[in-house]
Amino acid sequence: MRAPIGDFDTAVPAPDCLDELTAPVADAVRHCTGAVPADRIVYVETDPRWADTAVFVEHYGQDLLERSANCVVVAGRRGGETTLAACLALSTTKVDVNGLVRRQLGARKASFASMDTATGATGMEYGGITPIGLPRDWPLLVDSAVVDLPYVLVGSGRRRGKLLVPGKAFAELPGAVVLEGLGV
Repeated sequence: MRAPIGDFDTAVPAPDCLDELTAPVADAVRHCTGAVPADRIVYVETDPRWADTAVFVEHYGQDLLERSANCVVVAGRRGGETTLAACLALSTTKVDVNGLVRRQLGARKASFASMDTATGATGMEYGGITPIGLPRDWPLLVDSAVVDLPYVLVGSGRRRGKLLVPGKAFAELPGAVVLEGLGV
């Protein structure tokens, strides 16, 4: 199979390679029920040594720079309560944590979650966190620019491998809220 974007040696429909995914991601792919069928989610094998965005696009295709998104875990705090959420924005932008995210979560303060918190709560590897397979009760804030793309490159739950996902699929994930201006 040829990947819909980028230049990858190995591209396989995600349902055909569940063993390559972390347990929560594999489970989400296995039980995918949205308008985008699970076999339209494509797993591509990548080398974790080339995970840095600049090196990654140099190796796998310059077109990926404008078609990749980062998923970050944030912690919103108000009083003694902490709310974990995920944010998905194009990799060419930065998530507006202290503005839009903080307001959306109704938090007094918001910041990126620690690596231990992010990996422990998601069951995914740091640097490979993906919106597919996140805890179902989390808010998932998605920049509208991501949803508008035909395909988006995101993590696979591991540092090795990525997922190519139709942008509109992110709007259908549990807890998803599509926002303008999440990535600035």
